[in-house]
Amino acid sequence: MSTLPWLHPERVALLESGLRERILILDGGMGTMLQRHALDETAFRGERFVDGHDSAHAHDHPGSCDLKGNNDLLTLTNPDIIRGVHEAYLEAGADLIETNTFNSTRISQADYHLEHLAYELNLEGARLARAACDAWEARTPGKPRFVIGVLGPTSRTASLSPDVNDPGFRNVTFEELVGNYTESAGGLMDGGADLIMVETIFDTLNAKAALYALSELFRQRGARLPVMISGTITDRSGRTLSGQTAEAFYYSVQHARPLSVGLNCALGAADLRPHVQTLANVATCFVSTHPNAGLPNAFGEYDETPEHMATVIGGFARDGLLNLVGGCCGTTPAHIKAIAEAVHDVAPRRLPAERQEAA
Repeated sequence: MSTLPWLHPERVALLESGLRERILILDGGMGTMLQRHALDETAFRGERFVDGHDSAHAHDHPGSCDLKGNNDLLTLTNPDIIRGVHEAYLEAGADLIETNTFNSTRISQADYHLEHLAYELNLEGARLARAACDAWEARTPGKPRFVIGVLGPTSRTASLSPDVNDPGFRNVTFEELVGNYTESAGGLMDGGADLIMVETIFDTLNAKAALYALSELFRQRGARLPVMISGTITDRSGRTLSGQTAEAFYYSVQHARPLSVGLNCALGAADLRPHVQTLANVATCFVSTHPNAGLPNAFGEYDETPEHMATVIGGFARDGLLNLVGGCCGTTPAHIKAIAEAVHDVAPRRLPAERQEAA
């Protein structure tokens, strides 16, 4: 993968230059923003699925189940809402926008009988984010904006059994995951993504399938995109769901030579700090984090204010832990604006090679 030329070398040069100059800002939660619209089943279906099926695939019948909650589908049925979320984060100061494709794999879309949409969801998700970024870049040419094509973890795990009575059972194979990720990543590339992020990794074996899929896809196309990798520490034990510490997780994926490695979701910034510190100590690449706005309360809502979250993350930055930072569940444009202001004048974490050169 690393010997292939960049698909967009001029964009990669701008990205790497920006990372060395300052801490770059990721966007915040997509689901959090969509919940504010209080969309009903009709809104999720749009005109395309109003009769209970996709007219282009009449043999599939998503009418047999509700589509409400399938946020990725809004890319096709209500694209203006998704574009509006992207615009709000760009206005708040985001340098990088994530595509609305967290569940845009065949495995995840099968829950809605919409697996045939996987490629299209990724293609259109990237196009929407690309259009928003291009519009803002045209307004402020000195500040490039980048599209992150998101590959989520899927709704299955290759390392753990879903049946407590049969620990050796798996409901997905490595090969199935590779096929899913290859199709989805192809759509992201064709839609204009600047880089790919394998994110919210709770099972490193799933991530390895994604990284292998990317390496093969890049090889087939003869060009590559930068890759970001972001795991998730599932609770205060400090481990991923598949049992790895942050350090073990990093060493399991460093072979992919990612642009960055980081942590997102599950915990708030304060609880993530020791694990981000670990990555900052060992990673030879850039380090990212986009935490939740604290832990969910009894109502499943997030209480951490933009001001508090920005104060905590400002401490991360001043201690030299960060190259990219944003927000995950519960965060809004107000959180991203506050975070951007908190790290604005703070130097980014230097890579180990840069530190050695300076010594």
